[in-house]
This record gives sequence, structure tokens and C-alpha cells, in this order.
Amino acid sequence: MRVDLSALDEVIRKLWTLLDDMDKAGQTSRYNTEITMAAFGNNCTFLEAGDLFSAHKEAKSDLEGAIKGLHDLIDRFGKSTSKVKDKYTEQEYANKNQMGGGGGSSDGEFAR
Repeated sequence: MRVDLSALDEVIRKLWTLLDDMDKAGQTSRYNTEITMAAFGNNCTFLEAGDLFSAHKEAKSDLEGAIKGLHDLIDRFGKSTSKVKDKYTEQEYANKNQMGGGGGSSDGEFAR
């Protein structure tokens, strides 16, 4: 069986790009969606101002939580994919050495 390591590299690259995009979305949701209570008016002229402000805060918090959850999922999947790719790379290297009768260790394992 042969594994296309370049395809795994591509998946990892795309996951890291997606992770960067999620970082930007997280920054935007955290810092660029802040609305002060004054923007909604005051309770004397607009009775629902407090409720609207609270609903905004709750929605903002929910959005930040969803983005963080997605970020964590993508990060975990990216790290797992990278580990899998590394294991396949190591195995491919070991197979080449066995097939070619590669004597000695080239990774410095015995050079101390």
C-alpha cells in the first residue's frame, strides 16, 4: 500500500490556512462587534434598550464560543493529520532502508 504524502501535505496546508482564517474571524467577533449600551439608547426613551443590549451580548458570546470550538477542532485535526503524515514518512524511510539494505543509522541515533 502506498500513501500520497503530498496529498497529506496539502490537507495540512489547507487546515493551517483555515486556522488562520478562524483566528481572524475570532478577532473580528471579539473586538469588532462590541456595541456600547449607549448605542441602543437609554431605558427612558427606548424601554427595550436593556433587553436588546443583553441579547447582543449573548449573541456575541455564542458566536465567540462557536468560533473557538471550530478553531479547536481544526487545530486538533491539523495536528493529528500532521502526526499521521510524519508516521507515514518515517515508515516510508524505514521501508526504503530495508529494501536497499541501508546499513547504519542516518538520523544520528547511534552517534553519541
